[in-house]
Amino acid sequence: MNSAQTYDDLAEHYHLIFEDWDASIERQATVLGTILKQNCGLPASARILDCACGIGTQALGLAKMGFQVSGCDISANAIKRARQEAVQRNLDIDFSVNNMLTLNSIQGQFDAVICMDNALPHLESVEQLARATQQIRSKLISDGVFIASIRDYERLIDERPAVQSPTFYGNQGSRRIIFQVWDWLDDRRYIFHLYITCESADGWRTFYTSGLYRAIRKDELSAALKDAGFNNVHWLAPQESGFYQPIVLAAAN
Repeated sequence: MNSAQTYDDLAEHYHLIFEDWDASIERQATVLGTILKQNCGLPASARILDCACGIGTQALGLAKMGFQVSGCDISANAIKRARQEAVQRNLDIDFSVNNMLTLNSIQGQFDAVICMDNALPHLESVEQLARATQQIRSKLISDGVFIASIRDYERLIDERPAVQSPTFYGNQGSRRIIFQVWDWLDDRRYIFHLYITCESADGWRTFYTSGLYRAIRKDELSAALKDAGFNNVHWLAPQESGFYQPIVLAAAN
């Protein structure tokens, strides 16, 4: 499946996944900023590359905190919206359309690269994961850090759930329902079907898109990072980090 097309379609609606997108931007920036400063020892002016930035959920908040942020994404529509959101917030962020498999086309080196919101499982094979981690390593200075978040796939691979429980936002007259159906193709790959149903004065309307994920186990990602030249690979559980997904931290040799 074409991930670029999935997120091109979703770009206009992506903020609706959150109860309050602006509040999520602030909350995630606080969590990630703390990790970058306290866990990784980076200054508030550090250079950050968000290599799967989408419409800017993490990049916007980190730039507001003072980090020097660049962002790239495979989706041209997502990048277009991220640029608009940055302009509206008077933030200076260099956004570009790019694939995490070809990050060597981005100029410069960075103190940190981030890849949040379960973006790595869009890579369709072990080979693509290896190439992506190598590309990420190539964009880091010596002793730079990589931060990523993925779903808790140890549990999900075993359970293979068919649905992700629906989320309800808003009050009567402006309610919103977010719902996913998962079709497992094998023990790792699944197609997610995303439905965003919104209530308005004209009635209920549903946006739909779908995409492919390949579930990645923690030990698989840790091994790929070590093979790509990272060390001190370790994981933070949500209760440790305050982020909603498990986070992996790795240092560049």
